[in-house]
Amino acid sequence: MLPANTTVQIVGKDPAGNWWQILYPEAGQANEGKGWVTAQYVSTADAAQVPVMGGDGSNPDNANVAVIQQQLNIRSGPGTSFNSLGTLNPQDVVALTGKDPNGAWLQIEYSAGPEGKGWINAAFAQAQGVENLPIVSEAGQVIGTGTPVDTPLPPTPTIVPAPNDNDSARAPASDVVFTSSGTHALQFTSDVSSPTGDAEDWIQFTPFTARVMVELACTGSGLMTAELLQDNQPLPGWERMTCGARSVLTTQTGMAYQIHVRSTASEGLQYTQFTLKITSIP
Repeated sequence: MLPANTTVQIVGKDPAGNWWQILYPEAGQANEGKGWVTAQYVSTADAAQVPVMGGDGSNPDNANVAVIQQQLNIRSGPGTSFNSLGTLNPQDVVALTGKDPNGAWLQIEYSAGPEGKGWINAAFAQAQGVENLPIVSEAGQVIGTGTPVDTPLPPTPTIVPAPNDNDSARAPASDVVFTSSGTHALQFTSDVSSPTGDAEDWIQFTPFTARVMVELACTGSGLMTAELLQDNQPLPGWERMTCGARSVLTTQTGMAYQIHVRSTASEGLQYTQFTLKITSIP
């Protein structure tokens, strides 16, 4: 715990800008003397200068990260024949450091692995920035850059129902209050499915600006819609947001808004993973 009015040194932030990484000696050598605090409760005048953790060297804002789609093993090398070092759960976010020559396996930062690295099957991760990753050999040596032209397709992951997170309009999965000196953006990734699994998600935010940008991106086999509400009433023109939507919303500062995401029922299992991004517009 950090008392109020404590001065800390900020050394990084997450891709959405909602968390600060700070120097924290009590974290010990295993964590390199660093910890994480929510940006909402920390004031700083140099937020734009803070580097994004997981970015590449040429452009730190181009974060090489992946969101895990379903539970999978972390291997000591690029293949199922290598030892399992641990497991990752759905919606875990990992930092990417490399790929194998075929692009079917991704190297990640993993403190418990050899030299702080591990490997995951690319088929079970929604990856960003893979084209910029170096090619790494089984021995952990960088042997090239770029993806070969004849890259084989990774195996198709098995579709499973979205796990129930028990959120609701009264208890949203994410509730973020934007402030001028703290959080300016919300990035929320989750999944929904029907007729089985978690069919809906609730996300709440309170803006501090008169306008926000709302973006909705989706992947998967199913269909989904989202609606924007205030005081439990749909806002005109926002009754049905669809995948790929990117619009500017005029808001009332200090008022809470909710986005209700729902899976569209159809024959067979419908599964959709989505990322909702809300950004304050000055």
